Amino acid sequence: MIILISGASHAGKTALAQRLLEKYKYPYLSIDHLKMGLIRSGQTSLTPEDDDELTEYLWPIVREMIKTAIENKQNLIVEGCYIPFGFEKDFTPEYLENIKHFCIVFSRSYIKNHFDDIKKYASVIEDRLDDSWCTLESTLADNAKLLLLAQKHGANYILIDDKYEINIEI
Repeated sequence: MIILISGASHAGKTALAQRLLEKYKYPYLSIDHLKMGLIRSGQTSLTPEDDDELTEYLWPIVREMIKTAIENKQNLIVEGCYIPFGFEKDFTPEYLENIKHFCIVFSRSYIKNHFDDIKKYASVIEDRLDDSWCTLESTLADNAKLLLLAQKHGANYILIDDKYEINIEI
């Protein structure tokens, strides 16, 4: 089984992947690690700020890794913000029956009521060296855009509205 976890920055994708690894013993791939490896090694001139371009660059690599895992009957969790909506078009039905996608989205009210917590838990799994770019306004805008896209594409999204609680059963 392949579990895809997407969402805006600070949504808890990596923390959820870690919890699923501990519960199900499925390894996970952080697309951010792949991104930084390619950037730091000089394999691309893209920077961490080039979000749309990074999705176009990284997704074909990740997509083929997912296919390889399915073909080898391996379980894998893939998490990151570089999983495009409409990714399903890249897979035949035989592959898709082995993929579950979860998109984490914060509601406007959750962000307004819990922004301090969102920032507080930003480094729960990975250290964020500079988090100053994450503001209340940017978080509201990113999640509003993400929710619209999730709804437009019929994506399976988890709306965090009252309290942060995610329970995924595989």
